[in-house]
Amino acid sequence: MGIPTFVLASASAARRRLLQTVGIEPIVCPSDFDESQVKISDPAQLVEILSQRKAETVAPRFESALVMGCDSVLAINGEIHGKPTDAEEARQRWRVMQGSFGDLYTGHTLIDNLHQNILVKHQVTRVYFAQLSDRTIDAYIATGEPLKCAGAFALEGRGGLFVEKIEGCHSNVIGLSLPLLRRMLEELGYEVADFWN
Repeated sequence: MGIPTFVLASASAARRRLLQTVGIEPIVCPSDFDESQVKISDPAQLVEILSQRKAETVAPRFESALVMGCDSVLAINGEIHGKPTDAEEARQRWRVMQGSFGDLYTGHTLIDNLHQNILVKHQVTRVYFAQLSDRTIDAYIATGEPLKCAGAFALEGRGGLFVEKIEGCHSNVIGLSLPLLRRMLEELGYEVADFWN
């Protein structure tokens, strides 16, 4: 069986780094899919559909590739949060999150152009946040980091200081679940080592 080229349909540097860490050097091809087109209140369904749309946007550009699309949101008290639109939204979000927890959902889609297969799944991880002072929240917002991330924090950055505990998959919080990726590859008939460089 041939091994397709691995394509990441995402501009996320964190997702790319996760793949590189486990020996996969993806071709990066951001989808630029307009997420505002999709209005769904169920976080699991939302991230699955968004990840699929992103992968579907990129897949036709590659004849024999395995295209991965991902999308993440943080749900707090049943309310879905993506990337904050501005500093004030990030500040308000942190005032709700601090001292509490949220569920980080990431949708994962693999489109195998070589064998005309598609898999869509999601992973959820519970994240517990520290109690923070307004001064700390303001200082964190001022770094700009929260504006680039679903949930207004980056576990692998300064935001890692404010995460007390994680229940579930650690890499899922960074942008893609490595264990889920391995299982999805196996379901499509591959071994993860097939994509090692």
